[in-house]
Amino acid sequence: MTVRTDLAKIPVTIITGFLGAGKTTLIRHLMANPQGRRLAVLVNEFGTLGVDGDILKSCADENCPAENILELANGCICCTVADDFIPTVERLMALPQRPDHILIETSGLALPKPLLKAFDWPSIRSRITVDGVITLADAEAVAEGRFAPDPAAVDAQRLADDSLDHDTPLAKVFEDQLSCADIVLLSKADLVDAACLDRARAAIAEIAPRPLPILPMRDGLIDPQLILGVGAAAEDDLAARPSHHDGHDDHEHEDFDSVVIDLPEIADPEALAEAVRTLAREQHILRVKGYVAIGGKPMRMLLQAVGERVRTQYDRPWGTQPRQTRLVVIAEHDHVDAQAIHAVLAGRAAPQG
Repeated sequence: MTVRTDLAKIPVTIITGFLGAGKTTLIRHLMANPQGRRLAVLVNEFGTLGVDGDILKSCADENCPAENILELANGCICCTVADDFIPTVERLMALPQRPDHILIETSGLALPKPLLKAFDWPSIRSRITVDGVITLADAEAVAEGRFAPDPAAVDAQRLADDSLDHDTPLAKVFEDQLSCADIVLLSKADLVDAACLDRARAAIAEIAPRPLPILPMRDGLIDPQLILGVGAAAEDDLAARPSHHDGHDDHEHEDFDSVVIDLPEIADPEALAEAVRTLAREQHILRVKGYVAIGGKPMRMLLQAVGERVRTQYDRPWGTQPRQTRLVVIAEHDHVDAQAIHAVLAGRAAPQG
């Protein structure tokens, strides 16, 4: 059991990582295994539909009740520090039973360093500390060199697509997330072999500005003792965590955009999954997540996709909620065409007459 006096700072673990790396799955695991801590969770989503927060609230228990789970939607947490982030953290610290540990899930597009700087805010600095920054990286994606600054890989990509460049916004986000990390977790390690894990470790070591522990995470599981109680006090160690945006007051999120797609009940869930894969291939969609109403099924279906990798599961009955399919689609700004996205999803998943 963690012992904390009212004068002790509340530790915060920041969980960051690229889109779909498994952040929500990890937080669910920590909620189920709190190591004697009373937890609170702050979830930041890119877009107006709070899917991740809803997933976590469905896992609430006595160690992390629903009132301890708060969301910041439709805005990057690192860009809304004064208006949104600080007041929300103060709300968590003002709960009748103060949490022993706060988990913050950033959006896949957030840069951690501006968030770290927020912990120097006068109203919270004496009461809270960043215990550690945990960055999740998809083992297979990193092993394939999608974000590693490998000149040979970049040249090969350029041959296939002249529009690609090693200095894309996505690469910068990934590098900044690694630069701020205290620990890197290679997610979905159960889907790759040992050689793939070795390539992923080597790629991360090449990018990272300093040696970092790089741990495999299988099925979203990791021993909580490895990532809670790190004691990094990361807010006091900013110089060792370089960012592409050092010297700038903010960073641009115009490079990314999201759209919410509403659809009626879906007749064929596999057809919908194939439509999502088509969007990834043909319209460069990065991420799709949301809830799906399947005709004849009392349970709602949770859909989460990263590129062409689509995962679905039935999570709970619809109950009194309207049976409606709502999906958040995230892409680089130039690739968000709401009408074209809707046409693909509606056309492939609609009932066939």
